Amino acid sequence: MSAEQAAALIQNGDHVGMSGFTSSGYPKAVPPALARQIEAANAGGETFRIGVWTGASTAPELDGALAKVGGIELRLPYQSDPTCRARINAGDMEYIDIHLSHVAQFVWFGFLGKLNVALVEVAGVLEDGRLIAASSLGNNKTWLDLADKVILEVNSAHPLGLAGMHDIYYGTALPPHRRPIPVLHPSSRIGDAYLHVDPAKVVAIVETNEPDRNPTFTAPDQASERIAEHILDFIDHEVARGRLPRELLPIQSGVGNTANAVLSGLDKGPYKGLTAYTEVLQDGMLEMLKSGTLGFASSTALSLSDEGMREFLGNLDFYRERILLRPQEISNHPEVIRRLGVISMNGMIEADIYGNVNSTHLMGTRIMNGIGGSGDFARNAYLSIFMTASTAKNGAISCIVPMASHVDHTEHDVQVVVTEQGLADLRGLAPRQRAKVIIERCAHPSYRAALADYQERAQALARSGRAGLHTPHLLREALAWHERYEANGNMLPG
Repeated sequence: MSAEQAAALIQNGDHVGMSGFTSSGYPKAVPPALARQIEAANAGGETFRIGVWTGASTAPELDGALAKVGGIELRLPYQSDPTCRARINAGDMEYIDIHLSHVAQFVWFGFLGKLNVALVEVAGVLEDGRLIAASSLGNNKTWLDLADKVILEVNSAHPLGLAGMHDIYYGTALPPHRRPIPVLHPSSRIGDAYLHVDPAKVVAIVETNEPDRNPTFTAPDQASERIAEHILDFIDHEVARGRLPRELLPIQSGVGNTANAVLSGLDKGPYKGLTAYTEVLQDGMLEMLKSGTLGFASSTALSLSDEGMREFLGNLDFYRERILLRPQEISNHPEVIRRLGVISMNGMIEADIYGNVNSTHLMGTRIMNGIGGSGDFARNAYLSIFMTASTAKNGAISCIVPMASHVDHTEHDVQVVVTEQGLADLRGLAPRQRAKVIIERCAHPSYRAALADYQERAQALARSGRAGLHTPHLLREALAWHERYEANGNMLPG
């Protein structure tokens, strides 16, 4: 049927599980049609809003279109759309920022209520009803299993040659009947190559031919290149000390230019036969697979530029043997991450002097995107690395602050902090020792003296008996840097 006919099957108040993970594999036709119907309903005085559950972020045709017409009541678990963000921060849309590994099990547990509709894009349908998954898996298995009704978008822009690149595990169970997940290596195949769906639940099939909206990556700037150099030097040091093998350990990398700069540096380095166990596979890893630096990569989604997608599609047979796409409940599973010993590298908004990291909120109150999978990996990684430029807004904001305005990753989950200024290895250091190293090695020179002064005065207050010396703070000043920026547009003292 048409996208409009399929959209009409979604009712006001429905919870809709949609495919999509970082602008790949999201439904292209039904969400805009649904947005038009919602806009018409609202113009007629009706209220029409739905809950939107996905794998992670999607694209303007989904998040943006529905948010623009005020059609989203609740969004989870991750978003990056400007219109969504504005509505969330204005209080017009509820948002649950949740670890990506938790989503599927929360739905199975019934914590989020009933899933009414699954809207899932696939590359094809086999004669026996099995589905060839598209360029991402995310939570599609769970949506298809648990939804009352299923709408499929069959997108011929995805090649049928994707068949065989997916590993969909159907062995999960609810407590107390859970069993170990037998992923012993990033290349371990433990599931089915195809998605399953009960044909009786499929209420609509919409045919499309629309490519994913691929992200655009710019060349790494000087700060990104410096951060990459510090991380690569650190890895060399760890190998020399015998704390990492020559083939390293499986790599996880967030999305962005800094992450691509690190991957590019690894590709030029001495390490061969590497593996990746990650949640998104972007251009940098594709280049590493092509060169042979990376032998195998496990992910839940592709997040490639237009050029990267052309390379991928032009050499699909080559990459099918070297890439495996899994449901995000497996790609982000804490037990698997810990057992494999992943090297985790993620971006952040700010870190405080004691090593607490904020990766989601601007000035403590305004959501940016969400925690995504960074928490899944950081707490369970063999090495947990967080990186950012030392300043933002042309130096008006210090990304190293006395106290983080929001904490997503506590000091207990953060082992390494990196900026273009340097790298702070926090392993084995007590709080005051961590503060000294972070200030000296990671803070921008414009803010370094002020941070050191804050720490010294906080310790002096503690020694006077008016505060604790374990993690000393000046409570009246701890968030004053953020207040100063909100008032004056600059964090610089004075």
